[in-house]
Amino acid sequence: MANVTRRASIAAALRAAGCVFAEDEARLLIDAARHPDELHRMVDQRLSGLPLEHIVGWADFCGKRMTVSPGVFVPRRRTEFLVRKAATIAKPGVVVVDLCCGSGAIGAALHDLLGSCELHAADIDAAAVRCARYNVEPRGGRVHHGDLFEALPKTLRGTVDVLLANAPYVPTELIGMMPPEARLHEPRAALDGGADGLAVQRRVALGAAQWLAPGGFLVMETSGQQALATAGILGEAGFIAEVACDERADATVVMGTHGPTDSSASVTQIAPLTGLS
Repeated sequence: MANVTRRASIAAALRAAGCVFAEDEARLLIDAARHPDELHRMVDQRLSGLPLEHIVGWADFCGKRMTVSPGVFVPRRRTEFLVRKAATIAKPGVVVVDLCCGSGAIGAALHDLLGSCELHAADIDAAAVRCARYNVEPRGGRVHHGDLFEALPKTLRGTVDVLLANAPYVPTELIGMMPPEARLHEPRAALDGGADGLAVQRRVALGAAQWLAPGGFLVMETSGQQALATAGILGEAGFIAEVACDERADATVVMGTHGPTDSSASVTQIAPLTGLS
């Protein structure tokens, strides 16, 4: 009875602070705390706006607990759609690169779906790299520190079968409108996509071709509003692009295969897919 009363009390406090899933969060905090003082501290952290995942140290992503450290981008549920789409085009044993990897959850989840792959992850943020090692290295992968492709070993050129990129795509002027959990507690570099939100996507698309193996894919998350622009960026970089959407998850992905080097011969195919599971 005491546990029930304690959980109800914590849930009420969380709900008053605006937490939508207050009951679930209360249960997770109670389960994560090793003693009452720690629970009190963790509840106070949540009430102050710290992301739940930073407090408990993990995020539920594609059905797995992925380590998430304070100050690291929290993997979103909508990004599970990117993993599922990548799994439809990849085979076990392929070479996978998770660019702008954050916690490394995307590449780790794809590895688990495939059963095996040669996994590499890279991020410019040192805290993200340290965190990603907890998720990537136990799966036999490697994590690299640096700016986009500069972080990768040169031996990977021309060998990558699936290039995953959840690059930041929020326009700079809209960062201030994001929830406090994101704009105050996640790295700016993981959120800010430049004036139109597409600056990092352009860099990824322009550099991807020399790293992809013949028949390789670039799989990039974007927003529904920016999908056509993202597909256009891939087209300008010589890719044949396809847009896929999951309306229930508010998720949008652009997948590209490299086409002719003559940009005038590149074709952007827009094929919205809705309600995918």
